[in-house]
Amino acid sequence: MPGVIEARLAELGETLPAAPAPAANYVPWVRSGALVFVSGQISQGPDGMICGIVGENMSVEDGAAAAKTCALSLLAQVKAACDGDLDRVTRVVKLTGFVNSTIDFTDEPMVINGCSDFLVAVFGEKGRHARTAVSASLPFGVAVEVEGIFEAP
Repeated sequence: MPGVIEARLAELGETLPAAPAPAANYVPWVRSGALVFVSGQISQGPDGMICGIVGENMSVEDGAAAAKTCALSLLAQVKAACDGDLDRVTRVVKLTGFVNSTIDFTDEPMVINGCSDFLVAVFGEKGRHARTAVSASLPFGVAVEVEGIFEAP
């Protein structure tokens, strides 16, 4: 029987991907006490990596959609860290979002809203979080990468 969060994902028409494997010598998540620190999750969907430069060949809306895919991967990692039970999450604590954008692009927060808004839609008030949104050159040319900290006793 699916939990509350899995049911909410279904209501939103979303299913979680398999937790992505690390691309280098690191682990996808680390638990420290009640906190789960999730390594950066890159924008990718069923057809592969979502690459591009926001402000050049991607719109803010395209970037926000890419950021939402990062949220799905973050949740897949948290689910793995919580032995398959997303209902253990009591708070989304903090996100750090990186946007591959042109040098003069200044709407990084609007792009990372794609991740933030989705997590609030999934978790409600416990999905509200602290956040950083910056521009960066990203691995593999992906459009967005987001890392997160979740409370899950």
